[in-house]
Amino acid sequence: MSLYDDAVQVLKEYEGQPELRELYLGHLAEHPDGMYKPCGAGHLTGSALVVDPSRRRVLLTLHKKLGLWLQMGGHCEPGDLSMEAVALREGAEESGIDGLTLLPGGPVRLDRHPIPAPCHWHLDVQYAALAPAGAAERISEESLDLRWFAYDEVAEVADTSVVRLLEGTLARLP
Repeated sequence: MSLYDDAVQVLKEYEGQPELRELYLGHLAEHPDGMYKPCGAGHLTGSALVVDPSRRRVLLTLHKKLGLWLQMGGHCEPGDLSMEAVALREGAEESGIDGLTLLPGGPVRLDRHPIPAPCHWHLDVQYAALAPAGAAERISEESLDLRWFAYDEVAEVADTSVVRLLEGTLARLP
């Protein structure tokens, strides 16, 4: 199965946000290249909100280009086989943590946000990932900072998309 086919299947199975889900599916139907950065109309991205092993904090990155505290995430790459793989790869690359595991149940949320030209939109498929015991984070070249935040601190530093992702994640945590 290709990454494109996986994305379509993941979106069809995702039960939340029906209008946004249909927008993503329409985008992919109109743009066979809609998985990747060169698609000028926009492209899918994958992200992961990293939760600490004690389930009391999340790891956010201070994005170098945007200057915002965000979950780990980024672009699909030709070697990616699934949206889950994109989220896990980006989570590991940007957090420096190996051994992340996604929470079951597929994506937590979808988030569509504008980006500067030449592309116009990121269509983010958002997951949540648990860090393994003893995990040590490491700042990547894409980040100005990397920090653990207690759940009640997230709204003070992050935008509403991250807050909604946290809310969805908390609803899934055992």
